[in-house]
Amino acid sequence: MHRFLALLPLALLLAACGGGYGGGRKSSSGPVLQTIRVFEKEYSLTPSTVTVAKPGTYAFEVTNNGKVTHAFTSGDIQPGSHKTVKYTVAAGASYQMYCPIDGHKSQGMVGTIKVGGAAGGGMTTTSQGKTTTSSNPGY
Repeated sequence: MHRFLALLPLALLLAACGGGYGGGRKSSSGPVLQTIRVFEKEYSLTPSTVTVAKPGTYAFEVTNNGKVTHAFTSGDIQPGSHKTVKYTVAAGASYQMYCPIDGHKSQGMVGTIKVGGAAGGGMTTTSQGKTTTSSNPGY
Protein backbone atom coordinates (compact mmCIF):
# COMPACT_ATOMS: atom_id res chain seq x y z
CA MET A 1 0.00 0.00 0.00
CA HIS A 2 1.61 3.20 -1.12
CA ARG A 3 0.69 6.59 0.14
CA PHE A 4 2.42 9.70 -0.93
CA LEU A 5 2.81 12.40 1.64
CA ALA A 6 2.79 15.57 -0.26
CA LEU A 7 4.89 17.88 1.72
CA LEU A 8 2.58 20.69 1.77
CA PRO A 9 4.10 23.13 1.22
CA LEU A 10 3.21 20.07 2.51
CA ALA A 11 2.97 20.53 6.12
CA LEU A 12 3.66 16.87 6.26
CA LEU A 13 6.77 15.09 5.55
CA LEU A 14 10.09 15.23 7.04
CA ALA A 15 11.47 18.51 6.05
CA ALA A 16 15.15 18.64 5.93
CA CYS A 17 17.95 16.38 5.02
CA GLY A 18 18.52 14.42 7.98
CA GLY A 19 19.98 11.80 9.80
CA GLY A 20 18.24 9.68 12.23
CA TYR A 21 15.92 9.99 15.09
CA GLY A 22 16.11 11.14 18.62
CA GLY A 23 14.45 10.72 21.93
CA GLY A 24 10.79 11.22 22.54
CA ARG A 25 8.99 14.45 23.24
CA LYS A 26 5.99 14.78 25.44
CA SER A 27 3.02 16.89 24.52
CA SER A 28 0.98 18.35 27.33
CA SER A 29 -2.06 16.59 25.93
CA GLY A 30 -0.64 13.32 24.65
CA PRO A 31 1.84 10.49 24.97
CA VAL A 32 5.58 10.67 24.41
CA LEU A 33 6.32 10.54 20.67
CA GLN A 34 9.41 9.21 18.96
CA THR A 35 11.16 12.02 17.12
CA ILE A 36 12.68 11.31 13.73
CA ARG A 37 15.13 13.92 12.49
CA VAL A 38 15.40 14.72 8.79
CA PHE A 39 17.86 17.17 7.26
CA GLU A 40 17.46 19.07 4.00
CA LYS A 41 20.07 20.74 1.83
CA GLU A 42 20.62 21.27 -1.86
CA TYR A 43 19.35 18.75 -3.11
CA SER A 44 18.95 15.84 -0.75
CA LEU A 45 17.11 14.49 2.29
CA THR A 46 19.02 12.71 5.03
CA PRO A 47 18.15 10.03 5.85
CA SER A 48 16.77 9.09 2.45
CA THR A 49 14.89 6.11 3.92
CA VAL A 50 13.22 5.91 7.32
CA THR A 51 11.78 2.58 8.46
CA VAL A 52 9.59 2.38 11.57
CA ALA A 53 8.71 -1.03 12.99
CA LYS A 54 5.10 -0.30 13.81
CA PRO A 55 2.26 2.06 12.93
CA GLY A 56 1.54 5.08 15.07
CA THR A 57 2.15 8.79 15.37
CA TYR A 58 5.70 10.10 15.03
CA ALA A 59 7.19 13.57 15.33
CA PHE A 60 9.40 14.56 12.40
CA GLU A 61 11.89 17.33 13.10
CA VAL A 62 13.09 18.73 9.79
CA THR A 63 16.11 21.01 9.59
CA ASN A 64 17.16 23.05 6.58
CA ASN A 65 20.96 22.85 6.42
CA GLY A 66 20.97 24.38 2.96
CA LYS A 67 21.45 27.88 1.62
CA VAL A 68 17.99 28.27 0.05
CA THR A 69 14.46 27.81 1.37
CA HIS A 70 13.15 24.24 1.40
CA ALA A 71 9.87 22.76 2.62
CA PHE A 72 8.46 19.54 3.93
CA THR A 73 4.75 19.14 4.41
CA SER A 74 5.33 21.68 7.12
CA GLY A 75 5.47 24.77 5.00
CA ASP A 76 8.61 26.69 4.14
CA ILE A 77 11.74 26.22 6.25
CA GLN A 78 14.26 29.03 5.99
CA PRO A 79 18.00 28.23 5.87
CA GLY A 80 19.29 27.37 9.35
CA SER A 81 15.77 26.82 10.74
CA HIS A 82 13.80 23.71 11.67
CA LYS A 83 10.17 22.66 12.17
CA THR A 84 8.58 19.69 13.90
CA VAL A 85 5.45 18.06 12.47
CA LYS A 86 3.48 15.00 13.56
CA TYR A 87 2.38 12.24 11.21
CA THR A 88 0.36 9.10 11.81
CA VAL A 89 1.43 6.14 9.70
CA ALA A 90 -0.38 2.87 8.95
CA ALA A 91 0.92 -0.72 9.24
CA GLY A 92 2.61 -2.02 6.10
CA ALA A 93 2.42 1.35 4.36
CA SER A 94 5.09 3.17 2.40
CA TYR A 95 5.13 6.97 2.15
CA GLN A 96 7.10 9.32 -0.04
CA MET A 97 8.70 12.37 1.52
CA TYR A 98 10.10 15.25 -0.52
CA CYS A 99 10.60 18.97 -0.80
CA PRO A 100 7.62 20.41 -2.71
CA ILE A 101 9.39 23.58 -3.82
CA ASP A 102 9.54 23.76 -7.63
CA GLY A 103 12.09 21.35 -9.04
CA HIS A 104 13.64 20.25 -5.74
CA LYS A 105 12.04 16.79 -5.79
CA SER A 106 13.30 16.06 -9.31
CA GLN A 107 16.79 17.18 -8.24
CA GLY A 108 16.93 14.52 -5.52
CA MET A 109 15.11 15.90 -2.49
CA VAL A 110 12.99 12.77 -2.13
CA GLY A 111 12.92 9.83 0.27
CA THR A 112 10.76 7.02 1.65
CA ILE A 113 9.12 6.20 4.97
CA LYS A 114 8.39 2.49 5.41
CA VAL A 115 6.15 1.10 8.15
CA GLY A 116 6.30 -2.44 9.50
CA GLY A 117 3.47 -4.51 10.97
CA ALA A 118 1.53 -3.98 14.18
CA ALA A 119 4.02 -5.75 16.45
CA GLY A 120 7.58 -4.91 17.27
CA GLY A 121 9.53 -1.85 18.08
CA GLY A 122 12.45 0.05 16.78
CA MET A 123 13.36 1.90 13.67
CA THR A 124 15.90 1.79 10.89
CA THR A 125 17.23 4.73 8.90
CA THR A 126 19.32 4.53 5.75
CA SER A 127 21.41 7.32 4.33
CA GLN A 128 24.07 7.04 1.65
CA GLY A 129 24.63 3.34 2.23
CA LYS A 130 24.74 3.47 6.03
CA THR A 131 22.03 1.75 8.07
CA THR A 132 21.22 2.44 11.71
CA THR A 133 18.77 0.36 13.75
CA SER A 134 17.25 1.12 17.14
CA SER A 135 15.29 -1.36 19.23
CA ASN A 136 13.89 1.33 21.52
CA PRO A 137 11.31 3.41 19.67
CA GLY A 138 10.93 5.86 22.55
CA TYR A 139 7.18 5.79 22.93
